[in-house]
Amino acid sequence: MLTGGGTYVDNTPVEGVLHLVFVRSPFAHARIERVDTGLAERAAGVVEVFTAATLDLPPFHGFAALNKGVPRPPLASDVVQFVGDPVVAVVARTRVEAQDAADLVSIDYAPLDPVVDMEFALAADAPQLYDAAPRNIAAGYRDPHHDDVLSDADVIVRARFVNQRVSVVPMEGNAILVVPTPEVVERPWTVYISTQMPHAVADLLAGVFNIDASSIRVVAPHVGGAFGGKAGIVAEHAVAFAVARRLSLPVKWVESRSENMVAMPQGRGQVQYVELGLTRDGVFTGLRCRMIGDGGAYGGFGGGLVLGPTRTMAQGVYRIPKIAYSAVAAFTNTTPVGAFRGAGRPEAAAFLERIVDMAADELDIDPVEIRRRNLLTSDLFPVTTEMGTTYDSGDYHKALDRLLEAADYQQLRQEQRVRREQGDAVQLGIGVATYVEITAGAGQNEYSSVEVHADGSATIDVGTSAHGQGHATSFAMIVSDRLGIPLERITFRQSDTAVIPRGGGTGGSRSLQIGGSAVAGAASLVLDQAKKLAANYLEAAEHDIVVAEDGGLSVAGVPSAHVSWPQIAKLASEQHISLRAIFDFSQRSATFPFGAHLSVVEVDTQTGKVRPIRHVAVDDCGRILNPLIVHGQQHGGIAQGMAQALWEEAIYDGDGNPLSATLADYPLPSAAELPPFEALNTETPTPYNELGAKGIGESGTIGSTPAVHNAVVDALSYLGVSHVDMPCTPERVWRAIQGAADSDIGSCWSEPGDIFGELPLRGAGTASDAADVDI
Repeated sequence: MLTGGGTYVDNTPVEGVLHLVFVRSPFAHARIERVDTGLAERAAGVVEVFTAATLDLPPFHGFAALNKGVPRPPLASDVVQFVGDPVVAVVARTRVEAQDAADLVSIDYAPLDPVVDMEFALAADAPQLYDAAPRNIAAGYRDPHHDDVLSDADVIVRARFVNQRVSVVPMEGNAILVVPTPEVVERPWTVYISTQMPHAVADLLAGVFNIDASSIRVVAPHVGGAFGGKAGIVAEHAVAFAVARRLSLPVKWVESRSENMVAMPQGRGQVQYVELGLTRDGVFTGLRCRMIGDGGAYGGFGGGLVLGPTRTMAQGVYRIPKIAYSAVAAFTNTTPVGAFRGAGRPEAAAFLERIVDMAADELDIDPVEIRRRNLLTSDLFPVTTEMGTTYDSGDYHKALDRLLEAADYQQLRQEQRVRREQGDAVQLGIGVATYVEITAGAGQNEYSSVEVHADGSATIDVGTSAHGQGHATSFAMIVSDRLGIPLERITFRQSDTAVIPRGGGTGGSRSLQIGGSAVAGAASLVLDQAKKLAANYLEAAEHDIVVAEDGGLSVAGVPSAHVSWPQIAKLASEQHISLRAIFDFSQRSATFPFGAHLSVVEVDTQTGKVRPIRHVAVDDCGRILNPLIVHGQQHGGIAQGMAQALWEEAIYDGDGNPLSATLADYPLPSAAELPPFEALNTETPTPYNELGAKGIGESGTIGSTPAVHNAVVDALSYLGVSHVDMPCTPERVWRAIQGAADSDIGSCWSEPGDIFGELPLRGAGTASDAADVDI
């Protein structure tokens, strides 16, 4: 990779490839009156120009159906629903010719009133976007215990939080190359695509085009980041496949950065109304949540995360005896919302850790102490929460204790007191967050095979699909440990549906615990077969055969009685036995990583600028296989979570125009803006797989955002500020400081609209497809 040897979709060599470019809507909401493609069709190098009418593709759901009644058309036909909605597809010999021709397409639009704000979308007088979604409700429900959970509280702390939209911004945007392969009768189509889930791509394309998934070979070459943004297929993927079928020629579409910023599904996007009940001693008595999720145009499934994972993890790490949780997802005329690192779980930790800090401030209790009083204790596990979620294992106090010791918490508080007493312009903020998350949902399974070759080398096939996480290293370590074959003699294969017969891909921090367990199972089966061969050859009992320290197998206690892997392979060949095993691992339930983060920031009270200066993370992902890879995942997650707390926000104006559509406008931090990260771990194995492993890929994102957010507010709390909305930009922080004399400073509560009283009761069946969600 460092020497330029990586192969991505865009530099995959295919002769005679055509280039696909889209003409996108400049309006957030408008009726298409006329489309004139005449000049574009006659432009140099153009092969063909397609509209919705000429391509004639059915609307579909790209990954999960937030609302089955509102599928998305691959090309807009009558109405465009967001700025960036593709309307026309231009195919030319070169990318430059396709772009030049796209500029010649003339489209007349009749603007319609846009719906940009998710709360306004649910108002009775808001423009209705879809006939199948009254009140622009994509899905929703209300809790039948809505009014009961706070009845015995001495104190109730209330807040309205905004978990803002963020752009995914992978290094590589979406990209697809469709190649007709008629010479391969059983697979006449090969699709190279930047994806997390190759087999899902095959299944989804097959569903759109009503063909057999086995007729499509999907290959994911190197992938320049994904973070949830490359799960499933998007409209442009379907168009590319349709155009290649129509022309019987290879077709490639590679998303530009500006396209990526306006068209790739964005993450987060929730407004959270939260009320926490407590005794005067700071013990939690109840929690009421009324949540709104922004689905964007066409109901991107990410809008439904407010109904799924955010609810699942609403109780967090605490004893909360009563919880009421109601939620609704809204359609808006903005970019569809999808998954982003953590997918609903960071949103849960963000609101819960903020309301806990606000309660600590209200009751004048140290933020750490109020958490200690309410943490679930290790003797309770496995524990089923009020949300019906069963946590497998955990020791939340241990992670918090390790964090406070590593950070020297009391010393930090002493430094903060000194700065406040001296009236320093630059104040210190200390933020703590504890969290638990869910990884690898119940019933997930994964494929793997392990084969030992004649020369003693081995090959691993696995159905996960790495895009930078280090699967080749981790899985090879498992096989090397089981079989004694050196790492450099192990080959790793993935992400090709012609080679790997099935697989769930990568997402939800599942790969090591599911895919790694499948690899371990296959390796163990190979070892069992090899032990039988070695026992017969060495004239020893099978149970006495062990993996030798220098490779191969030997008799326990008799190292001279040894047989190498090439010898074992020869024995197998002579007996017509294959040293290859297939293993499909299924995990009976999800696992629940957890941890505690502490962030230290400096806030300039004269300018509002926030500078993070230290971040300490103690993350528990069960048993650790490779500490270096775990720490790398922690670092990446912390960076993205910190960026949401301080800098990143996808913004739209009142007409639905994106104001953060380039990296000049979207403040993506570089390493220069980030402080040193101290990534630490505890290890609490899960009983659900033999590795004892839980996920780590998203943990850093979940713990870091509320820790940083809490640190900013903590720096200002002595002024009377109780909350600042994310991202904590200098302007927002400065305005909070300037208004400190106002008795209402920091107040962030207002009653939500009446929509919650109109939603169907949870558990009472759904009123219509508008409440039909499966995330």
